Amino acid sequence: MPTSHLLYLHGFRSSPQSTKAQLVRQHVERLDPRLTFWCPQLPPSPKLAMEEVMAGIAAWPREHMAVIGSSLGGFYATWVAEQTGCRAAVLNPAVHPERDLARYIGELTSWHDPADRFYFRPDYVDELRALQCGPITRPERYYALIAKGDEVLDWREMVVHYPGAQIRLLEGSDHAISGFADYLDEVLAFVGLPWPAA
Repeated sequence: MPTSHLLYLHGFRSSPQSTKAQLVRQHVERLDPRLTFWCPQLPPSPKLAMEEVMAGIAAWPREHMAVIGSSLGGFYATWVAEQTGCRAAVLNPAVHPERDLARYIGELTSWHDPADRFYFRPDYVDELRALQCGPITRPERYYALIAKGDEVLDWREMVVHYPGAQIRLLEGSDHAISGFADYLDEVLAFVGLPWPAA
């Protein structure tokens, strides 16, 4: 089914200003004015983040929506896909954020605005643990873009976490997937775009 509503979820300490989020937004805006695109600024609390996302997409047609998520946003996108049954494209997705982010407890700054400071609390780790949804169901709904050169996350863990999914494994690259523009059409085609031109 064609996608009319697309959700993009950014990563830890990131924002809707990230390069990948902006590339997706620009492409969607060029495609068709009927497309709905939403990339919310996610709060530090994982529980609150997912409550806000689910409230924001409550009226979206499940059969015509999809989600893209990067890093921690990939973890969130997987959770959203499992809740809604929609298609999901995950980009270097975090698969054990409750383990990996435990060492970041304390005051942090946002990547795109150093003046934006927030506190990552110990209970947020518990909230991440509560969002773990186990093995993915219906792996055909998932596409994973994974870089072996990711300097933050282990690509092997990502591959194992998405058995049966469509996986594009990049030799080299990095956590940010600096060459993301080269794979944008492939990602969007998987989630049901481009929408027919107006």
